[in-house]
Amino acid sequence: GYLNRPALTAERFLADPYGPPGTRMYRTGDVARWTGNGDLEYLRRADDQVKLRGFRIELGEIETLLRAHEAVAQAAVIVRDDRLIAYTTGTRVSGEDLRRHLAQTLPDYMLPSVFVSLDALPLTANGKLDRKALPTPDAQTGTSGRAPRTAQEEILCHLFADVLGLGRVGIDDSFFDLGGHSLLATRLVSRIRTTLGAELSVRALFETPSVAALAVVLSGAGRARAAVTAGPRPERIPLSAAQQGQWFLHKLEGPNATYNIPIALRLTGTLDQDALQAALADVVTRHESLRTVFTQDDDGAHQIILTPDQARPALEVQAVTGERLSKALAAAAGETFDLTRDLPLHTTLFRLGPTEHVLLLVVHHIAADEGSFAPLARDLTTAYAARTTGQAPNWAPLPVQYADYTLWQNEVLGSEDDPESVSARQLAYWQDALAGLPTELDLPTDRPRPAVPTHQGGTI
Repeated sequence: GYLNRPALTAERFLADPYGPPGTRMYRTGDVARWTGNGDLEYLRRADDQVKLRGFRIELGEIETLLRAHEAVAQAAVIVRDDRLIAYTTGTRVSGEDLRRHLAQTLPDYMLPSVFVSLDALPLTANGKLDRKALPTPDAQTGTSGRAPRTAQEEILCHLFADVLGLGRVGIDDSFFDLGGHSLLATRLVSRIRTTLGAELSVRALFETPSVAALAVVLSGAGRARAAVTAGPRPERIPLSAAQQGQWFLHKLEGPNATYNIPIALRLTGTLDQDALQAALADVVTRHESLRTVFTQDDDGAHQIILTPDQARPALEVQAVTGERLSKALAAAAGETFDLTRDLPLHTTLFRLGPTEHVLLLVVHHIAADEGSFAPLARDLTTAYAARTTGQAPNWAPLPVQYADYTLWQNEVLGSEDDPESVSARQLAYWQDALAGLPTELDLPTDRPRPAVPTHQGGTI
């Protein structure tokens, strides 16, 4: 149930008429319906609960506290464009006053970004609140009104407004009071770096979230680090920090499937297998990270980027039945990579019938992550469409490759042997922060720790 909330527990956790005595069902608060073809279709919430940026919020709680303000007669709160918007009637009062009133009780994530004062709340024909008729706030609602005083403040106001989707922002407005959150903060810092050429941390934005305060911080900020660009390649290309971690684990544990990333695509219709094979070669040619192997010498590990002729991807074809498909996919997804000689991409085509196939792509984490699949699928689709017409894909060359990023990162971080480098300072920080910790945390586990990690666990 809900901790210290017996009434809500009684409302939500009901006796289960279908289970053994003493078991309960959970009433979700979601309204859904069965469709004619047996699908369950979600309609809406039965209450005012919403989920915003990962937080569950009861809008009624905010409305109740707003009505407790002496100047507010009625209140309504909705979510629109990923922002909490509060509407009030009664004596006009500033949004800053209402925000301070709510902040005495509510956490930050429940504070509305915008406050709109109305003469009356819109009602339906039945006299209930018509939430759909609540007006869209003016783009300038909630801003302080104080205009920028310098060219830099004017640029910052523009960047704030652009990232937040507002028409105007005053120099005293808080980025987070206007609906900003950590993801938007990262985007804003990136825009500031690109536009003003200044290196700013996300933490600085959290500590000084207004334009006026941030402008002061920027006056002492360092120059933005150089962008990643393609340049001349040295004979020996080092590993990136992420690759170093993967290479260490590969050498420590040996080849295994722990860091395999699989994606299966069901293909319906006539399949041109030769065009698919050629399209896979096109994609591997386009992305150097898919034709990179690794080796180690006396100076450490480094990358070896194979030529397109050396890196022709193999397409294994298996005929399977629908009943055996799941096991066949799992077996292929579990095949290991030898990073010293294997391409970090395995492809298997499962033929279920003349017009039914499943294409399995398995990429090792040293070459990709979950975010890589969108460009991978896009480029594979483009290449296949071109190859079915007998043409090579007509795409522009990539402006940079992963090796360019690796060289850039090594230059930015510097050597750990240089005490003034970024990597040395960060390493020293963590060595100090973690000093004195035991080698192993003594946790009350229900079984002994295995001598060798199995990477197995239970699901609860």
